[in-house]
Amino acid sequence: MVKCIAIDDEPLALRQITSYIDRTDQLELVAACRSAEEALSVIQKEQVELIFVDINMPDMNGLEFVRSLASNYFIVFTTAHSEFALEGFKLNAIDYLLKPFSYEEFMKASQKAISLVDLVERCRAAESAVAQNEAEEADQGYISVKADYKTQLVKIADIIYLESAGEYVRLHVDSGQTITTLFRLKNMEALLPANNFLRVHRSYVINLKRISSYTKGRIFLDNGEYIPLGENYKERFFTSLPNFA
Repeated sequence: MVKCIAIDDEPLALRQITSYIDRTDQLELVAACRSAEEALSVIQKEQVELIFVDINMPDMNGLEFVRSLASNYFIVFTTAHSEFALEGFKLNAIDYLLKPFSYEEFMKASQKAISLVDLVERCRAAESAVAQNEAEEADQGYISVKADYKTQLVKIADIIYLESAGEYVRLHVDSGQTITTLFRLKNMEALLPANNFLRVHRSYVINLKRISSYTKGRIFLDNGEYIPLGENYKERFFTSLPNFA
């Protein structure tokens, strides 16, 4: 079910569109609002995915209302004034219903929204499944990374440090191999156990168990390399050291 609200200052127009929503099995009416201000109050409290909104309203019109929204919603504008159509589409509305409109016209617009909401939910489910799979692999001591057109399982204990390279991350591992994958450093860091891996520089995350020594501004690792210690990361680094003495 796609949760939606209808906004129109004209009682008859609002009654018509709410009756259309009630006739549509895949839509659930959360609220019927007589003003943009009333609608703003509703969406702050209720989950809403689709908004049917009249453009020509007093106080705050439909265009101003959509511009004021802090989150993204699927928008269908309803109006008796065709000259507003272009401005409506500039706001990424999925459709525009010119009053008076039939149930068939309403359904065409609604079906676009229903399909888009379904697509978004599928994408979220896929992302959740990937995250779950990565979390399970991390729990088992491995993470999976895509590199060289294939997916590799990397043993977490073998990772000496991570290095940011723009949109990519380089994993430096025990074998001396460097694995480069399309990933942001902060996202890769989130997959690793926080008690073992620590951000010590905006471009580096190290395996604390692989530290051999440190001097002012430099952390030496057991593979002979050293990593710079960023000024903003010193306090957290030194706090973490006792656990690995």
